[in-house]
Amino acid sequence: MGVILDEWQEGGSSYRIRLAEETDAAELLAIYAPYITDTAITYEYEVPSVEEFRERMLQTMEKYPYLVAERESEILGYAYTSRFHPRAAYGWCAETSIYLRMGSTHQGLGKRLYQVLERCSLAQGILNLNACISYPEEEDDHLTLNSVQFHEQMGYRMVGIFHQCGYKFGKWYGMCWMEKMLGEHLPEPRKVIPFHETRMEIIR
Repeated sequence: MGVILDEWQEGGSSYRIRLAEETDAAELLAIYAPYITDTAITYEYEVPSVEEFRERMLQTMEKYPYLVAERESEILGYAYTSRFHPRAAYGWCAETSIYLRMGSTHQGLGKRLYQVLERCSLAQGILNLNACISYPEEEDDHLTLNSVQFHEQMGYRMVGIFHQCGYKFGKWYGMCWMEKMLGEHLPEPRKVIPFHETRMEIIR
């Protein structure tokens, strides 16, 4: 079991948010796969192998937090940040990603995951969180505005929409960027450090 960062009780069940571990790869991929095969929430076409997905996780965890939400040890979702852009000047920005098990949305899990993710990012010295979100010209069975609305509720603001840039299920979809500022942008910001060097600061 990974390091626990948040715990709570609700409806007679115990919930927790913990750091993901390499051994979670298969379960997390099982959550992610339906987003590839059944939705336009991700523009990925093919479900990666467990080995490829594990490598993605490990690459992310070299510097950024990778979180898992559980109910009674059942994984219901995950969220992580990753590099926004390779250029050095973008080092104080991170891109967010979140996926919940189908049927587990609208239960407050996404909010809890993002709140812990923000706490982790602040400990690192990250100042900007950016979300790249699939955007429908018109909502359909494959894509709605739910993700945009979730990010708005979490304090993100829209900064740009790209039209008809993603093709999936025989239809063109757009993409948008949303952002949230976490801290003050000083003339000399403190250095951003890898998450594994900060995590003891945020363990409750």
